[in-house]
Amino acid sequence: MALETIKAIILGVIQGLTEFLPVSSSGHIELAEYFLKIENLAQDEITLTLILHLATALSTIVVFRKRIMQLVRDLFSSDKSARMYALLIALSMIPAGLVGVFFEDQLDALMSEKIWLVGIALLLTAALLYLADRDWKNVKNINMPSALMMGAAQMVALTPGVSRSGATISTGLISGLQRSVATEFSFLMVLPLILGKVGLDLVSGDFSSSAMSLDLLWAFLAAFIVGVLACRWMIALVKKSRLIYFAMYCLIMGSFAIVHHIWIA
Repeated sequence: MALETIKAIILGVIQGLTEFLPVSSSGHIELAEYFLKIENLAQDEITLTLILHLATALSTIVVFRKRIMQLVRDLFSSDKSARMYALLIALSMIPAGLVGVFFEDQLDALMSEKIWLVGIALLLTAALLYLADRDWKNVKNINMPSALMMGAAQMVALTPGVSRSGATISTGLISGLQRSVATEFSFLMVLPLILGKVGLDLVSGDFSSSAMSLDLLWAFLAAFIVGVLACRWMIALVKKSRLIYFAMYCLIMGSFAIVHHIWIA
């Protein structure tokens, strides 16, 4: 197997695992590209990012396919509470959507190859996970304040190193949501954003079909397959209150990134 193909599979596995586990997919992709020198896997970085995120979006659709179909039916239901859930998902998208549209390029430029900033963001993720794993009264269903709080957390998680799933699930738990409710809402609320981003890239021409390769197909398949497994694993872990282990992992990885930067500076 060619070296570039192995690199592609590594990136796909990292994306599939870390998109759902609360350890930051963007942060780990940055670290992988930095330490393994795999930043040139695709001719177009936007194409690589889009392929990986599309793969994990499809993983979410597979795992939550029944719930998603129910949400689509609820949009045309006379049940106000059923329609409200879909509205809350739309509401939660607004903060991250605005930042993504207006500041995505600046954020990427700020964080690119600056692993010490990724390290600091991982430490923030560790702190959120530690707080969320405490004994909160998790009895609520999703409501407007908690949806907005999780939306704000998703906005912060656009920073590489801040875990999207970790930040949103932790925020939901701290606000008092039931663990299963917080986890499901966290995974569903990102779907419209990813699919919307894919659509915008296709329309705007940012996506380059000429940058596609067999290696990117391997990356896509690895991210999709691992993503399905990781998504189901994460649902089970949150129910069992095991976030503290991921907090420790993020603490170690974040500290390593900062120490490495100081060592080579």
